[in-house]
Amino acid sequence: MRFISWNVNGLRACVGKGFEETFLSSGADLFSLQETKMQHGQLNLEFEGYHSYWNYADKKGYSGTGVYSRVAPQSVSLGLGIDAHDHEGRVITLEFDKFYYVTVYTPNSQDGLKRLDYRMEWDDDFRNYVSMLDRQKPVVICGDLNVAHKEIDLKNPKTNTKNAGFTPQERDKFTQLLDSGFVDTFRLLNPDVTDVYSWWSYRFKAREKNAGWRIDYYLVSERLKSSVKDARILCDIYGSDHCPVMLELAL
Repeated sequence: MRFISWNVNGLRACVGKGFEETFLSSGADLFSLQETKMQHGQLNLEFEGYHSYWNYADKKGYSGTGVYSRVAPQSVSLGLGIDAHDHEGRVITLEFDKFYYVTVYTPNSQDGLKRLDYRMEWDDDFRNYVSMLDRQKPVVICGDLNVAHKEIDLKNPKTNTKNAGFTPQERDKFTQLLDSGFVDTFRLLNPDVTDVYSWWSYRFKAREKNAGWRIDYYLVSERLKSSVKDARILCDIYGSDHCPVMLELAL
């Protein structure tokens, strides 16, 4: 199976930058979106042969997630089931016969780390949620997790240790997530690869200079490790300040 995940930074804007062509040429069995920035009814974008599922934020033009799937899932759930977290459209879970598929847009800690305390609560609750799923069947997690885990995962680690996405607290929570039974598929296959990123600031010609961060992931349950056939970051695809990430599993 081929999975693709992409923070589109506004799906309506991305549609004007070639999204449909990218989707149709992807060959994805599941194609996940983060930061759709949409409300219900604002865009009717369906593709033949795919079912689509959406989680919208209460706040207009903010956050939001979506998933296109070739196979209709056994069940669909939105959010974490925790009211404090479930007004921003950040999580969709699809249940299939052999696995759960979770797409997530993790909250950003924001400038000045204004939302870091909330982010810590979110990380704990999200880890508990996917661990609960993992006790039932294997889990595939994808999305913008808003953290560069190690120094190898961003261009300028030394100058970013106090910035959102690379604080010791956020990195430690990501380590805890992996330690709870999950594998970073890109690093599994590419443990020492450098200068491969999934997000670049729109400022300072960052993408042109490849001054980026790897903050978009595919994680899988430990027991799916042997099923990972390919895991790539599709840096040559434009249309957002993020590029898509891809996973192929033998399921």
